[in-house]
Amino acid sequence: MTRTYSPKISEVTRNWVIIDAEDVVLGRLASHAAIILRGKNKATFTPHMDMGDFVIIINAEKVALTGAKLAQKRAYRHSGYPGGLSSMTYAELLEKNPTRAIEKAVRGMLPKNSIGRAQLTKLKVYTGSEHPHAAQQPTPYTLDQVAQ
Repeated sequence: MTRTYSPKISEVTRNWVIIDAEDVVLGRLASHAAIILRGKNKATFTPHMDMGDFVIIINAEKVALTGAKLAQKRAYRHSGYPGGLSSMTYAELLEKNPTRAIEKAVRGMLPKNSIGRAQLTKLKVYTGSEHPHAAQQPTPYTLDQVAQ
């Protein structure tokens, strides 16, 4: 009788992956980043453990949105107080804080529990092509399809 293999926390190896967001569609970028953060691209994937790698996303301000999403799609946030809902278009959000747009997209594709919150801490988003993680020797990750 064969037993199901369950990896231990000590056996998890976390690599660093760098993704260039220049001219990449936001949703496609977020889905690839979420898969890497969860560890679903590994053969030892286990849904109840944090198996994923670290993801560095550079050039966040150059991400693309298809159709009229730049002007029509709105990003919402709530202060927690009554009447505290505020919103802005993605054009304003990408101009003001482009890292928040990517973090918001990736957060929506992760589990809504403590494991998802732990996986989100491994996401590092930067505007521009510079990042402070050169010592970790990240490997470049290329997406299959870029913007239209």
